[in-house]
Amino acid sequence: MGADYLEQDVVATKDGQLIVLHDIHLDRVTNVAKLFPGRHRADGRFYAKDFLLSDIKRLYVHERTTADGAPVYPGRFRSAGEVFRVHTFAEELAFIQNLEKSVGRPVGIYPEIKRPAWHREEGVDITPPFLKVLRDFGYTSHSDPVYVQCFDAVELVRIRKDHNCGLKLIQLIGENAWQESTTDYDRLRTTRGLKQLARTVDGIGPWVDRLYRVGAKGAIRDSGLVSRAHQAGLAVHPYTFRKDDLPPGFKTFEDLLEFTIDKLNVDGLFTDFPDLVAKKCTAPSP
Repeated sequence: MGADYLEQDVVATKDGQLIVLHDIHLDRVTNVAKLFPGRHRADGRFYAKDFLLSDIKRLYVHERTTADGAPVYPGRFRSAGEVFRVHTFAEELAFIQNLEKSVGRPVGIYPEIKRPAWHREEGVDITPPFLKVLRDFGYTSHSDPVYVQCFDAVELVRIRKDHNCGLKLIQLIGENAWQESTTDYDRLRTTRGLKQLARTVDGIGPWVDRLYRVGAKGAIRDSGLVSRAHQAGLAVHPYTFRKDDLPPGFKTFEDLLEFTIDKLNVDGLFTDFPDLVAKKCTAPSP
């Protein structure tokens, strides 16, 4: 589908294995509640950290659902009985390196360390084994086709300084209300915050909704975030571009791409529709 990089969200299991999973919970993307009823925590959620890898390998993976089991994106993949399983991080990287050989071109990786502070509270420091897996697969230098991303600014400093990591680092920028970490994302979006980030990371991954404002009569206006980041020497890779879930103010996916790629000059983007983005990027200028 033309993607240059493939993303892996990485979390830890009970026995310290690293798996690729959308977040720290299993219940919205697998049949864990059916296979392991009663293994949820007090909040009703099933945490990957409470299951051995051997347990997780028994699960079937499905499209993401809401708490009541409805598909988040009902117009997407319709199962015809296919069986999908949770990959370990190492299995995912082996798959991608084999994919490179089959398609005959480089395929980069864009792994995210999920909730590192939460993992430490649960008794596992996820970062050292995460970096070891990358080294095992040959990802060691800044020029390698890999971006390491995280919402936790403290963890990215730790990766760069304490672990002496030379890989490209991306600071994900969300909303403080999401409680992804204790990082103050409002501060990071300021000119001063971006300049401070540039001492550690190579770029930012902001929520696409923060790239613009909707003005009078629905006019889309640049928020200035991309230009501030570029002035600080940071690349900008916003998330997540979805044809079936457009951000407020945009009527079509094409309008969204035109604004962010042509007007804002973002350096890359996260999308569930890489074929449409690739088509836009390769289309001749009018």
